[in-house]
Amino acid sequence: MKFEDYHIAPEIKRSLEATGFKRPTDIQFKAIPAIMKGEDVLAIAQTGTGKTAAFAIPVIDKIHKQKSSSRTDGIKCVVMVPTRELAIQITGVFDTIARHTRVKAFSVFGGVEQGPQIAQLEKGIDVLVSTPGRMFDLVSQGYIQLNRIETLILDEADHMLDLGFIKDIQDLIKFLPKNRQTLFFSATINETIKKLAYSLVRNAIRIQISPNNPVARNIKHSVAFISMDDKRFFLERIIKENPESKILVFVRTKVRAERVFNALERMEIKSLTIHGDKEQADRLVAMNAFKKGDTRVMIATDVSARGIDIPNVDYVVNYDLPEQEENYVHRVGRTGRGTQKGIAVSFCSPEEKPLLEAIQAYLDKPIDVLDISKTEYSQTLDFTDDTTDDIGALMREVEEFENRKRKKKK
Repeated sequence: MKFEDYHIAPEIKRSLEATGFKRPTDIQFKAIPAIMKGEDVLAIAQTGTGKTAAFAIPVIDKIHKQKSSSRTDGIKCVVMVPTRELAIQITGVFDTIARHTRVKAFSVFGGVEQGPQIAQLEKGIDVLVSTPGRMFDLVSQGYIQLNRIETLILDEADHMLDLGFIKDIQDLIKFLPKNRQTLFFSATINETIKKLAYSLVRNAIRIQISPNNPVARNIKHSVAFISMDDKRFFLERIIKENPESKILVFVRTKVRAERVFNALERMEIKSLTIHGDKEQADRLVAMNAFKKGDTRVMIATDVSARGIDIPNVDYVVNYDLPEQEENYVHRVGRTGRGTQKGIAVSFCSPEEKPLLEAIQAYLDKPIDVLDISKTEYSQTLDFTDDTTDDIGALMREVEEFENRKRKKKK
């Protein structure tokens, strides 16, 4: 079945054709008809399978047809997301698909001044994409009216509920009409989160794509056993042996991100960092530079693992294994998106082996091990341009990073 066969507005078909979308993905094929019928949906699908378009297409179609037949005022759809970057990305998808319609989407999130956001809200929008905290602030202040909401969407629903956003969500739902459509979309879900989800929907249709294989088939993922102190040398080798590749590196903490950045700088490798202590404007600059390929290496904490659609990421390197096993799926899912092939490599130190075991139990199968001989290991250490073994220098890097944080807070 092709998109041209769907009973959606010709203006939307025109946008989809221009974007190169001809046939729906599995999640789109199963979710779009149910959403168009007005059903509540709980959808679970691998990352990179087109979940955003699966809800954006039917929502835009509904609002566009309403606006064509009569004048409609007020926000009709709210999309709640866990991170600022995801809010911006989803708004971009709505804008692309709604380009030839009169449907207007807008995102609000914390970390920036709310004045410009309020000004845009007062001009009128149809679809609001927001993080829970900022939305709740603006609702409390009276700048967002939710009495005409017809559709509530929770994207990366398990992550939002698991992060403790459940109270914000429940408080916001008090402002929403009871007769609404509720959609949950996520790459992973567990029994606890599923119970929470079902408490917020009515007779939801559950759609699950490839539940036994959470990592997409076109991602080749493997693990290498490497000492914690030697990880930077192996990262250096991957980067220098793949000079044209776009490489996304995941670390466990903000301090680790800055330490890896400094190590790469000593190796004369240009990189960027993105994490929660970065100002929103700096995060956007870094994300755009990486997306465009101006900088080919980006070091990130898990703030960037969820739902971010970065085109043409060739490698994901788990410099540190994630402490939450489901985050492994979200991290490696930044590569191999859609029909593209991707490579994910995880570095596992001896102290991280329990984390690896938890990840493999979650995947319900072992991850292929990269066999590194003693000779290859030694050659990698000899290969490096970083001759800094001064622990004091590394500690000074951490201290400088903490000092910068304190100055920003002042």
